[in-house]
Amino acid sequence: MTPLAASNARVKEARKLSRRSVRTERRLFLADGPKAVEGALEVPDRVMEVFATVAAAEQHAGLLAGLPDGRVTLVESRALDLLSDSVTPAGLVAVVEHLDVPLAGALAAPLVAICADVRDPGNAGTIIRTADAAGAGGVVLAGDSVDAYNPKTVRASVGSLFHVPVAVERDPALAVRAAQEAGLTVLAAEGGGEVDLYDADELLAAPTAWLFGNEAWGLPAGLAELADHRVRIPIHGRAESLNLATAAAVCLYASARVQRG
Repeated sequence: MTPLAASNARVKEARKLSRRSVRTERRLFLADGPKAVEGALEVPDRVMEVFATVAAAEQHAGLLAGLPDGRVTLVESRALDLLSDSVTPAGLVAVVEHLDVPLAGALAAPLVAICADVRDPGNAGTIIRTADAAGAGGVVLAGDSVDAYNPKTVRASVGSLFHVPVAVERDPALAVRAAQEAGLTVLAAEGGGEVDLYDADELLAAPTAWLFGNEAWGLPAGLAELADHRVRIPIHGRAESLNLATAAAVCLYASARVQRG
């Protein structure tokens, strides 16, 4: 087939999925790059279409071979650039159905992360990726957190969005209570926490939900008080604090270390 140009109506319609309102209405989102497409293909029947440049289709022929006929659409490089969120597009962008993970599905594991008002898509995607790498069983994006299907969130997760259950809950307090009802000890990551992470192995051995707050102002007022414990990461140098995604990695790996012995 002749590759579609950037002016093609199908390309323009797919491009609209960069807007949250359109993603919500259509229950679709874009997965950009080979790793994201590979992850999406692991979720049965969720990939509606893959846009690919001719070069990428040839390079990733094995990856695309499992798709039914008609679900791979060749496009010109300029058209792919419009669909991709990356500065250097890798030539593949998939249109994927929403995953719709229930809150209970993201809390059914001995290690999970709850993000309250985490608005930066890079941080949210990196936390999802870190949760996957640490062996955590779920992530909850709570409150006024970024859309899980924001293109930057999806790209920052590098396919982990499809490996780790990610649920959305508008009420952070409800997410905390649900975690506790599921048998998880909720640990709020706070700079002023009463427990030092280095002294928390006994706490970390229990099934745990880590609670992380906004990049700029931390946890919403009153939310940390709902946690079972407030834990601080020790700072030995002159830095005031850690980047949120880095702090989440430190906490999740600390739990993974203890839980896995």
